[in-house]
Amino acid sequence: MKPAIASSLAGSVLALCIAGAAALPASAASLDAQYDVSLLGLTLGTASLSGGIDASSYKLDVAAKLTGLIGGFTGGRGSGAASGGLNGAKLSPTSFAVSSASSNESRTVRMALDGNNVAAVEIEPPIDAKPDRVPLTDGHRRNIVDPLSAFLMPVTGKNLATACNRTLPIFDGAARYDIKLTSAGTREVKLDGYSGPVAVCQVRYVPIAGHRALRPSTKFMIENKDISTWLAPVAGTNMMVPVRVSVKTMIGTAVLEASSFKVDPGVTASTAKQN
Repeated sequence: MKPAIASSLAGSVLALCIAGAAALPASAASLDAQYDVSLLGLTLGTASLSGGIDASSYKLDVAAKLTGLIGGFTGGRGSGAASGGLNGAKLSPTSFAVSSASSNESRTVRMALDGNNVAAVEIEPPIDAKPDRVPLTDGHRRNIVDPLSAFLMPVTGKNLATACNRTLPIFDGAARYDIKLTSAGTREVKLDGYSGPVAVCQVRYVPIAGHRALRPSTKFMIENKDISTWLAPVAGTNMMVPVRVSVKTMIGTAVLEASSFKVDPGVTASTAKQN
């Protein structure tokens, strides 16, 4: 999956407290969410998001796999992990890693971070140099979050819609881009493990560096106004996480939607690391 589309899906993206609990200080919770992936209404595969959050740290793991006929042809699968510290409403990632593989390509990205700045990054195999690739500078590696950590969105107050009013400054190891969220209201959902309100956000993708400026897909995503995400609260914390992401692509609308969203309040991030 392309980094831009993956982050849009995440956030992105790319994974929840009730409206009243959102006003409380973060404590602790473990998260186990299962998602279905579809394109043009046809199920393509599944994904999972799990991990733990406490007052000072978090740990997230994600896995995805294409299934059915497409999965048989492409062998598409991927996994990732991110961890970091929390200081109130500020995330400070410390590590990020993602691996993806298909029948004709595989790639692994590893990144170490310190104070929201990239300390080291390794991409294997390296990204091909292209004449239209916008150069990255040291400044593009500062004051960022990784794509998986961006799934966690701290909130304050009881108004869930305020969760959407933010810009996510993402660096995925190869490209720097912003994911801009704006509020489109709230709605009620009923999932296995969660029933209640979600914040509905409109999303825009803004490439900054590392992308290929002349690719038609880049132009399409820049102009794309059909990207949205639903954010649900993680009980026991001040975090919200996507339970649905819809992205119009050049071949149809892709949707990542939670089939199960289970939270266990009181379980810490350090405990989740051990499981």
